[in-house]
Amino acid sequence: MQRITDETRKKVVREHIQDGRIIASLAAEYGVSKATVSNWVRAYREECQISDDEKSQLELMEEVRKLRQEKSELQKENDFLKKAAAFFAKEID
Repeated sequence: MQRITDETRKKVVREHIQDGRIIASLAAEYGVSKATVSNWVRAYREECQISDDEKSQLELMEEVRKLRQEKSELQKENDFLKKAAAFFAKEID
């Protein structure tokens, strides 16, 4: 079994918090158990309670995730409106 570096652990935690990847997917990709990934995430969140720098990093990651989700929703709505406008433009002709 390969040793997981601190850098890899931080990457996994970031992918979960910021990118919204599910724990099972990360565990499979990195060859660790779901419990291990959960422990890394929990430990990071606990560290954020102590360290202001880490807390601000966590807040930034969560904000990026939220903004990405909002962007995705807005893109879907925009695509729908474009299709509706094209449909109604054809009906008018």
